Amino acid sequence: MEYIQQFANALTQGCIYALIALGYTMVYGVLRLINFAHGDVYMLGAFFGLFISRWTGAWGLAQEDQPVPIWMTALVFLGAMLGSAVVGMIIERLAYRPLRAAPRLTALITAIGVSLLLQYGGQMVFSPNPQGFPTLLPTHNLMENSGVAITTTKVFIVTAAFTLMILLQLLINRTKVGRAMRAVSLDRSAAALMGINTDRIIMFTFALGGALAAAAGVLQALDQPKIDPLIGINVGLRAFVAAVLGGIGNIPGAVLGGLLMAFAETGAVMVGLSQYRDAVAFGILILVLLVRPSGLLGKTTAEKV
Repeated sequence: MEYIQQFANALTQGCIYALIALGYTMVYGVLRLINFAHGDVYMLGAFFGLFISRWTGAWGLAQEDQPVPIWMTALVFLGAMLGSAVVGMIIERLAYRPLRAAPRLTALITAIGVSLLLQYGGQMVFSPNPQGFPTLLPTHNLMENSGVAITTTKVFIVTAAFTLMILLQLLINRTKVGRAMRAVSLDRSAAALMGINTDRIIMFTFALGGALAAAAGVLQALDQPKIDPLIGINVGLRAFVAAVLGGIGNIPGAVLGGLLMAFAETGAVMVGLSQYRDAVAFGILILVLLVRPSGLLGKTTAEKV
């Protein structure tokens, strides 16, 4: 039974990592930029969800142990995703767009600066103290008499995450904007010559990544109902590692990397190495990059000089 429990925990956490890793990999795909502020957009998504739950009254209902209507829960998710999408667009427009022609190191340092700004700005606005998150879903255990805690919340997290991933894949492969994103990813200059508004596509990519990060933030808060302005540091770093592990720039690779990252951490806990779970996960990353530097599903490309 312990294996079933750990599998459920790893799958739940892997879905969170995968949603965040998708934002890293999409931005890198179209701009060749590592957006280190992405983990902090995930943090903002969780706080947006918290404030919307208070505004709609879902917080009060949860505090009184009353069921929260589905429309309130949906509004929390959609509002948080919209808020983080707007933040992503603002970051792209003000911080990254002016540096398109600058050396990559300049953009990388800027990304770190934006991350620190969001972290410490969040502590000023939200306070550095952890805050509780309302229970927006019923938390029934689906396997009550088996000694395994597989709650409806965990099932919802996995279902919602895979639904978002499938919708993203359909958007990338079946829509006009998705084709434009792929064109910009392959060759931004050629895409612009073909009439694609590359600035708009890049901004849309940041918005889409921010929305997915917000969804991950709300889902994580439902499973672990305590948030603070620094929650994006560790989770964001793990999601970045997941994106690199799967092959940064590759969408299925980001999902695979997120799941592998979570299962590696859970495996370390199961064999009694819980204090070394980070070392195990990052050790696997180093091993993979030594053997296959482009990641598990990434393609090796020649760098133009």
